[in-house]
Amino acid sequence: MGRKVIGSAGEFYRLRVTRVDEGDSPDLEWREDILWRTPPSAQLAEQEIYQVEAVEFDNDDVATVLARFGSQEEAYTWLESAEDDLAEMTNTEFEDAYFPQSAEV
Repeated sequence: MGRKVIGSAGEFYRLRVTRVDEGDSPDLEWREDILWRTPPSAQLAEQEIYQVEAVEFDNDDVATVLARFGSQEEAYTWLESAEDDLAEMTNTEFEDAYFPQSAEV
C-alpha cells in the first residue's frame, strides 16, 4: 500500500460480503435431460466461506480481503462492526487496523 492518504475511510472504500466456494467439485452438473443444473447446496456447504472485502470507490476491480468466516451470519456481523469504523476512522487508520500487513518489515 505504501501510500498514505488523508481523509475519511468511507470516502475511499465500501465493504461487501462475498461467498466463495473453495471445493474442487465442478460448478455445473451435466445431465442428459437438461443442459445443466447447479449442484445441491448440501454438497457445497462444507466448502463455502464468506469473506468481507474492502472495495475501492474509484475501482470496483480492486478489493482487499479483510476477514474470512464459515457462515454468512458471522460475516455480516463482523461487517457491521467494520462499517462503524469505516465511518469514524481516517483512511490511514482504517488501513492500518484492517488491511493485511505486507511481508515487508
